[in-house]
Amino acid sequence: MTQEQTPTPDAVPETEAPEAPAAAAAAAERSPIEEAVAPGYAFEGPALELGGLMTGPDQLSGSTIRIPLAMLNRHGLVAGATGTGKTKTLQLMAEQLAAAGVPVFAADIKGDLSGIATAGEANDKLLARTKSVGQAWTATAFPVEYYALGGQGIGIPIRVTVSSFGPILLSRVLGLNDTQESSLGLVFHYADKQGLPLLDLQDLRAVVQHLTSAEGKPDLKELGGLSSATAGVILRELIGFADQGAEAFFGEPEFDSADLLQQAPDGRGLVNLVELPNLQDRPAIFSTFLMWLLADLFHDLPEVGDIDQPKLVFFFDEAHLLFKDASKPFLEQIAQTVRLIRSKGVGVFFVTQSPTDVPDDVLAQLGSRIQHQLRAHTPNDAKALKATVNTYPKSAYDDLGEVITTLGIGEAIVTVMGEKGAPTPVAWTRLRAPESLMAPSTPASMEATVAASPRQAKYAEVVDRESAREILAKKLEEGAQAEAEEKAEKPAAKGKPAPKAKKDDGNAAGEIVKDVVKSSAFKQFMRTAAAEIARGLFGTARRRR
Repeated sequence: MTQEQTPTPDAVPETEAPEAPAAAAAAAERSPIEEAVAPGYAFEGPALELGGLMTGPDQLSGSTIRIPLAMLNRHGLVAGATGTGKTKTLQLMAEQLAAAGVPVFAADIKGDLSGIATAGEANDKLLARTKSVGQAWTATAFPVEYYALGGQGIGIPIRVTVSSFGPILLSRVLGLNDTQESSLGLVFHYADKQGLPLLDLQDLRAVVQHLTSAEGKPDLKELGGLSSATAGVILRELIGFADQGAEAFFGEPEFDSADLLQQAPDGRGLVNLVELPNLQDRPAIFSTFLMWLLADLFHDLPEVGDIDQPKLVFFFDEAHLLFKDASKPFLEQIAQTVRLIRSKGVGVFFVTQSPTDVPDDVLAQLGSRIQHQLRAHTPNDAKALKATVNTYPKSAYDDLGEVITTLGIGEAIVTVMGEKGAPTPVAWTRLRAPESLMAPSTPASMEATVAASPRQAKYAEVVDRESAREILAKKLEEGAQAEAEEKAEKPAAKGKPAPKAKKDDGNAAGEIVKDVVKSSAFKQFMRTAAAEIARGLFGTARRRR
């Protein structure tokens, strides 16, 4: 039997070939759009499969659109209006990254991504889509770790100490102006110098209260740039912040960002999902906390340069919350972090509604773009659409703006950084379908996953060791006791030569020093801050692990 006569499972009579999209595409000559676009996605190395190339509405070619795995640490953007399929795109990429052994971090804002841990469910509509793009779809579950900020949710608690969070990020959360931010930095500086560990918000409030009290006024005066009025503003903002429930986010045990770089026993990368309850009430906490994670990863990871695949891909959802009303210095720090963290092997994808949500300095560093439908119902929408089109390379499509506004659900305009570092042609893409469940996993299955995790035992129980609040309270108590003893001794000392004040004051101070030296807080301080804590891009404390 000749090769032409050999039957295959997918073979169909010659007269029926035009009815099968894949066969029709293979039989027909390539369109000018396919000729211009397809060669740009013919990569030699491993890549994520995004979907099939479209040459027009409902006109699907036989070419595949992909992202080189080695270029994912050059960052990217996933944008589009609500309901256009951004979350499913994120899920699709997370699955393939995990399958390639690359850990993933993502915020699960609506709870939809939790379904990655559960095998998907086939239906006629799904299978028709997967067949159209040549996808051999198989229901698959992927290894997942569930986290929750401060333990407010089902996941493993994530906490951070106030000292590690640093004054710059905290000022962003509190909404402080430049002067108040500088003053808060002085408070951190004072705590570092005095060996006062700032573990939670109560510790920071205790230090500010001390500086504004009668006992702390000399210290406040020495700080110079910190006025009592500004200290009062900071204190009020901290109290309001705590009233929003932020106390749960700060404390120990502190989360080790290295735990995000884990693989499952079968070699697949772990998909780390962070649950974000009540996001609408505390949007700044969420976005700034994610920025802390990036800064912490940057501090801890070694330089690796260009590697075959990233160590971690970080999906920064609701990115507009990070950039909204941010100061110029803060935006500059974000741009610097994004630019430098590439050399640590970490890729960052910002997920938002419009590319205009991301500042130009950051947008310029994003090598891959996946643009879902944008709507142009208002003048501002039309302006944003025009700005978006202008950020793309020259397109083979006659009117890219019209294409973007008419994209269907699960379709996107794609351009990525090719293997040689050049941008690929703009490609209208019908995206593949995730193989895991495109709906939330059940709470029972999530709880079982959390209970079985070794990191649950590591982070579940709150640790409350001696810190700034206890040290200052003890110091105040000792001062009050010494004053009471001094008053009691005065009647008995009548007729006797007055003791030399300097000598007694020195003894009293010496006793206090002895007590402080013996305290666990001082020992911790000597371990972690023998010199003043070195702070990085965002003023976050560098920790030695």
